[in-house]
Amino acid sequence: MRLFRSTLRVRMALLYGGLVLLVGVSLLFTSVVLLDHSIASVPLFKNTHGMITVTDQQGHSETIDPTQLGDTARDKARVYLLHTGLIYFAIIVVIGTSGGYLLAKQALRPIAKLTRTAKQLSSETLDQRINLGGPDDELRELADTFDAMLARLDAAFDSQRLFVANASHELRTPLAVIRTELDVTLSDPDASKEHLREMGEVALAATERAQGLVGSLLTLAKLQAGTRGELEVFEPVDLAALVPAVLDSVEAEAKERQVNIEQDTSPAPTIGDPRLLERLIGNLVENAVRHNVPGGWLRVTCGSASDRIWLHVANGGQVIPPNDVDSLFEAFRRGGTSRARTATKGAGLGLSIVRLIVEAHHGRLQAAAPPFGGLAVRIELPYSAREGSD
Repeated sequence: MRLFRSTLRVRMALLYGGLVLLVGVSLLFTSVVLLDHSIASVPLFKNTHGMITVTDQQGHSETIDPTQLGDTARDKARVYLLHTGLIYFAIIVVIGTSGGYLLAKQALRPIAKLTRTAKQLSSETLDQRINLGGPDDELRELADTFDAMLARLDAAFDSQRLFVANASHELRTPLAVIRTELDVTLSDPDASKEHLREMGEVALAATERAQGLVGSLLTLAKLQAGTRGELEVFEPVDLAALVPAVLDSVEAEAKERQVNIEQDTSPAPTIGDPRLLERLIGNLVENAVRHNVPGGWLRVTCGSASDRIWLHVANGGQVIPPNDVDSLFEAFRRGGTSRARTATKGAGLGLSIVRLIVEAHHGRLQAAAPPFGGLAVRIELPYSAREGSD
């Protein structure tokens, strides 16, 4: 076990003491030099015309060499100055070091408070803050920065907990369907081929839903991790060339829901990941079809303007409160409600993935809820990647 811990407070006190020591030595040396010059400048000691005679009060006379007298006076003055000065100097060093220790303790009190707060932190106590207050200095800035970091961590942990809870809920639903179908079918000894086939089809649909959810979760996780850096793939891609294939993939579902699809595309070249950009368009179109109304409409347009290209996807549907538009791009949101409308396909990850894809491509996303119902989403992307992304 260490008997002495070299804390920052102790090091600062020693630093203060060392500074006082350095200044004191400099002052003492300067005093000696000045003393020598002062004695040497006395006219008596500068007499160079030989010996002088000094008579005391009793009348005794003595012949003295002025140079020797000056040397003697200088030596005695030096001895007195050094002995007395070193005593006071030692006292000043002790006082300076002690004062430095107390000043360091006072100055480092906010850091001690920050340390205590950090030691008490856990995933359940991220709501604690330092709230230092006081003068607007470097320590106040450090404490405020730490508080801001805690706020971000608290929000991140809350988001993670919500994400895990929602993902667990969504995965539990298809697994429960599969388990129920298996239990019901296997408990019937007289189950026919048709019943087994029906059970298999239901289990297959539930498996596909779970597989799609896992794929969306992986995409979401990769995008969230990738937003700190750059995309792995950057190559020329035209959004107009991606739209037809995406619309073909939802044509059957659109007919089933009686949704009329219109498209008006012109070249929209950009640079990015073609698979992610196709996923972006697909998620917007699928969301527009599945959250539409019978006999509704869907319009997809894209083109270029100035130094940016744009994609616009608008659809009919139920009226969405304007305040709920931003929340639609959060994970596990459907039509403005969380984990609702279980009859709707998907897990509410589509629009959140769209947002992350746009961010990864350094684009801009705008969404609005028209008063007559539905949703309109406009996405703008640059012609090319930003500098340093090549």
